[in-house]
Amino acid sequence: VQLQASGGGLAQAGGSLRLSCAASGNIFSINLMGWYRQAPGKQRGLVASITSGGSANYSDSVKGRFTISRDNAKNTVYLQMNSLKPEDTAVYYCNADRIYYSRSYYVRDPWGQETQVTVSS
Repeated sequence: VQLQASGGGLAQAGGSLRLSCAASGNIFSINLMGWYRQAPGKQRGLVASITSGGSANYSDSVKGRFTISRDNAKNTVYLQMNSLKPEDTAVYYCNADRIYYSRSYYVRDPWGQETQVTVSS
């Protein structure tokens, strides 16, 4: 398992949750890490992504409410979700573009296991 996600659960509207996703193994580097989500009947879409240098990108629906961050020393990415809305209810997945285990060996596009976020009104 390259990516291990944790966190999520049930929250009330207006509440907060935090997701974590750690990459395992003897990692050389990871460039882009991100979070995606998929609501019932909808396609999976990007929530937020962050480069190793800390440049973040957000979907319009979460801007100003969610914050993505990462700890490069721990190869971990976080998603702090504040001011949650019922429409944030979805299965969330973490992802990396490539996990390098050496300068020349990498795993491409690994996905973490799903973690459910449910927001009640």
